[in-house]
Amino acid sequence: MKKIYSLIISSLLTLSSFGQSQGSDSLNINKDLKFKYEALIIPGVLIGYGVIGLESHTLKDINTDTKNEIKEHIDKKFTIDDFSQYSAFLSVYALNAAGIKGKNNFKDRTIILTSAYLIMGTTVNVIKMTGNEMRPDGTSNNSFPSGHTATAFMGAEFLYQEYKDVSIWYGVSGYLVAAGTGFFRMYNDRHWFSDVAAGAGIGILSTKIAYWLHPVTKKIFKKKENLNGVILPVYNGREYGLAMAVSF
Repeated sequence: MKKIYSLIISSLLTLSSFGQSQGSDSLNINKDLKFKYEALIIPGVLIGYGVIGLESHTLKDINTDTKNEIKEHIDKKFTIDDFSQYSAFLSVYALNAAGIKGKNNFKDRTIILTSAYLIMGTTVNVIKMTGNEMRPDGTSNNSFPSGHTATAFMGAEFLYQEYKDVSIWYGVSGYLVAAGTGFFRMYNDRHWFSDVAAGAGIGILSTKIAYWLHPVTKKIFKKKENLNGVILPVYNGREYGLAMAVSF
């Protein structure tokens, strides 16, 4: 099981340096890739904490203590996390619609967001399907990592990257909402603290990788003049969410 998690996390890190060893035809692309190893520190620590938390008795005790502490103050459940997970990346489009321009145009930022969502979603779902971590409420054994939290932090990093040159407070607000999403996943007894930590790390890293790979993905879609997309609400009988479809 540890080998599976290590392989998946390693694949995330490998994606971030995609194209580094390509031939002469990709030299121009490689020059555009702006990979920064120091940017791996925070998401790496978060992911590492979550993975170690699967085996460490000390971190499992922290999970249990956190759950019990929150449970003492629970009056009823709030499903706000089903919606707040999407608020940060939707804010990027709302701000642009309001005339507050970010770093990229509609096409480029949508390519970046789609790449980040695919990286994050694939990573989270593969780990969930190969894992066996029981949720705190005992409903299923796919607790690790938190997909809601991963989505929220993916969006928070996306908001930060698009608007950090306008005002850092946009990014701060996005991360506060993302942290709140993670808290409510624990508050609603759906995830352990280590699940939330790993989800946050995966979300942040997925967006960073998407920006690092953007010089590559932009060249792939450079001949596509039209980009259409739709975001629709979905409900699976238990949880609400959004489905995104993009055509190039």
